[in-house]
Amino acid sequence: MTLAVLLSGQGGQHPGMFDLTAEHPAAQPVFAAAAPLLGADPREVARAGGPRLHENRTGQILVCAAALAAWTLVRAVSPARVIVAGYSVGDLAAWGCAGRLAPETVLALAAARAEAMDAAAAPGQGLAGLRGLPQARFAAMAEARGCHIAIRNAPDSVVAGGPHDALEALCAEAIAAGAQRAILLPVHTPSHTPLLATASARFRDVLARAPLTGPPRGSPRLLSGLDGAPVFDAAAGLDKLARQISRTIDWAACLEEVLEYGADSVIELGPGHALATMARTALPAARIHAIEDFRSAAGVTEWLGAA
Repeated sequence: MTLAVLLSGQGGQHPGMFDLTAEHPAAQPVFAAAAPLLGADPREVARAGGPRLHENRTGQILVCAAALAAWTLVRAVSPARVIVAGYSVGDLAAWGCAGRLAPETVLALAAARAEAMDAAAAPGQGLAGLRGLPQARFAAMAEARGCHIAIRNAPDSVVAGGPHDALEALCAEAIAAGAQRAILLPVHTPSHTPLLATASARFRDVLARAPLTGPPRGSPRLLSGLDGAPVFDAAAGLDKLARQISRTIDWAACLEEVLEYGADSVIELGPGHALATMARTALPAARIHAIEDFRSAAGVTEWLGAA
């Protein structure tokens, strides 16, 4: 079996996001490392629900904690060939799964990343998800309204970023033009757009001081979430990790690289099912699940061992 591990981005946080890993012994250091950054145990923050789950700083820490906690389940039973890629802030979590950054470093960097983004973003900005028209058509509509393409998900699916009023008008125009979906996302930062250029610069400085770890033998192959290219040089990879805050990310290219690597099984780690859903289109022959499809850790183990 060749396994692809996809790490979720923000937007899917919910009170039950740690249910599967909350008591898993190997995940406890992850929760302990996240608690000082959040001012409370991440499991309790999630269970409390409410608007805080979608605050940028809290959300980024929680998403990375969920991914790293779930990785402790998967890592113990993963096959020899594993490839890992992360979506938006999941790109940072991927470095932890690949053994390039310690979990506590990933979580501290998630907090610093969010702080840099919050400092750069103006009020009243965010993201919208658009599907059902060619990318070029969406790009033209976005540009005409002063918005930017933030993420390329598929030939007919993008995420756009900009001011809320412009995004609302863009969504209405897209639906009128025949788009299948055009909605504002529960994210209040125009991630992956030039509006956050100063955040990229600030986070690059933070990354320059981050302690790297040598990946153990047999660690997963790491893809850049910016363009899907394998990360062999750490310095170049860290530069992409900073640049992706204010550059369009090409998730479709990540899925193409996963397909070329020969992945026949895919699991999404983190809250939600968005990446698993996209992977089913890009890798129609693969076995695909989100970690949240399972009711127990034993179910994850059995599924991974069944290939």
